[in-house]
Amino acid sequence: MIQDETIRLNKYLSAHGVCSRREADELIARGKVRVNGHTAAMGEKVTGREDICVCGKRIGKKGPGHIYIVLNKPRGIVCTTKNDKDNVIDFLKLDQRVFPAGRLDKDSEGLLLLTSDGDIVNRIMRGAAGHEKEYVVRVNRPVDDAFIRKMSQGVYLEELDVTTRPCQVRQTGRDVFHIILTQGLNRQIRRMCQALGYRVVTLQRIRIMNIRLGNLPVGQWRHLTKEELAEMGRLIREGSKSKIIRSEEKTWNRK
Repeated sequence: MIQDETIRLNKYLSAHGVCSRREADELIARGKVRVNGHTAAMGEKVTGREDICVCGKRIGKKGPGHIYIVLNKPRGIVCTTKNDKDNVIDFLKLDQRVFPAGRLDKDSEGLLLLTSDGDIVNRIMRGAAGHEKEYVVRVNRPVDDAFIRKMSQGVYLEELDVTTRPCQVRQTGRDVFHIILTQGLNRQIRRMCQALGYRVVTLQRIRIMNIRLGNLPVGQWRHLTKEELAEMGRLIREGSKSKIIRSEEKTWNRK
């Protein structure tokens, strides 16, 4: 944050991994947040140089830095910060509070990005930004050219009354395909397949923007490298289609 820049207190608390913006508003409304000794007001703005306390605990840049990790989420784990059974936070058992940047449903597995940086979470999950996410999907019967074409062009989802954005799809096995999405509708791939008469058997996310799952074992996690974090920040700032994916599309088209 630039020294003289001001932001809303709820955004500041979210960016420092304290809680979500909605939870911050609830804490402020309950009088649990103090700024320079006074009870914070809803909508109050701060620079970050203030003495900010939440439930008696001082918050600020002098605390621990943000954490950015990649988890290979197993099937059966729920992507929530709430106290639900089998939630990802209890699974990780981290000392520092983190939030998932995007979700995988309980029956899906693969790359899950988690961080204490609430601002990054909000910017990644903003649907209009069009950040790419890549998946490997196995379905219950062989796929054909017609299926690949329809998935690529966009599928009308009756239950959501929306047609999905055009996307990159390629067949990689008899009943397996790779797909790159730039939106994050609820259970989108499963709904798309169902609309075309298919059922998803397994679904694994292998990439978010420039962050790749690689050979990370299921259930294990690692920190993002400095290079990954810098490139992710660049892609977020651009908010447009990455050069990485344009290069991959050329590779796909040659196959």
